[in-house]
Amino acid sequence: MLRKFTIMAAVLALSLAFAGTAFAGKTLINGIDANYPPFAYVDKDGKPAGFDVDAMEWIAAKMGFTVKHKPMEWSTIVQSLVSKKIDMVCSGMSITEERARQVSFSDPYWTVAQVFIAKKGSGLTVEQVFTGGKKLGVQSGTSEADWLDKEKPNKPEWNYTVRFYDSAPLAIEDVINGRIDAAAMDIAPAQDAQRVKPIEVVGSFTDPEYFGIAVRKEDKELLETINKGLALLKADPYWEELKAKYLGEKH
Repeated sequence: MLRKFTIMAAVLALSLAFAGTAFAGKTLINGIDANYPPFAYVDKDGKPAGFDVDAMEWIAAKMGFTVKHKPMEWSTIVQSLVSKKIDMVCSGMSITEERARQVSFSDPYWTVAQVFIAKKGSGLTVEQVFTGGKKLGVQSGTSEADWLDKEKPNKPEWNYTVRFYDSAPLAIEDVINGRIDAAAMDIAPAQDAQRVKPIEVVGSFTDPEYFGIAVRKEDKELLETINKGLALLKADPYWEELKAKYLGEKH
């Protein structure tokens, strides 16, 4: 009898915990970049993985819903969110003014610098990337691509040429094989690649950015739910485990 009462009490407590959540028991789709390690990528077994993937799995479990991760074309992922093909984007997305006009963002959860990378031993400087007639690679649809496009017309001395890529790792490969001289990207994939590939971070450009989880403007309750889950995650030891696992940060 006592055991039955204990089980019933546990079920009641769980139902009460999610009673005010409109998403309890629902499945939501998270759009991700398929090749943005260590935050989001498809692993060798074809499964979504990464810091943001695991973080959102934890948030979903804590807040009572199920999440499925859908790899998508990054340059159109905001449009896919707005058109309701997905429900959120938790995939190393920088909070920018342009994006914020179309979608709402969660509280920031990560700070990231924008950097140039080059082949190890290149001796390049940030100034040389801008003014040395270099071939520069960048992932299309990213905040760094938008920044370069916006700023270059105001800098007549900047004489680099741009090649666009579907992902930062593809640009890194072309740096290594000599097709381009440098690549612009967030520091996270640069540092991830630097552990195993012959590249180096040349230096940073523009101001640091902040990652946030994107939802549709009208999905205010989902945004509130995600923010609550994000706060719980950052206060939990699992947050430090994620940083150690994917970003090499020790407890």
